[in-house]
Amino acid sequence: MRGVKRVVAVLIAVLAALVVLAFVLENQQGVALSFLGWSTAQMPVAVFIVIALIVGMLIGPLLGALIGSRRRKSGPAGHG
Repeated sequence: MRGVKRVVAVLIAVLAALVVLAFVLENQQGVALSFLGWSTAQMPVAVFIVIALIVGMLIGPLLGALIGSRRRKSGPAGHG
């Protein structure tokens, strides 16, 4: 049973890698982003989306840890 789970996990990982590869290859059109007067160099759309994904993956757990540490310091709800 453990071997079957491992094979399924590997297949899911390979499928995810293929989907990401297809996404990157399909989004090669160059764009430049502008925000509040700041402008980026022209890069493929996929680069901006992957950067946004990575930033979100970093910020989410950091905010969760920050909120969790504040809740632990204040004690149980209604007692702080």
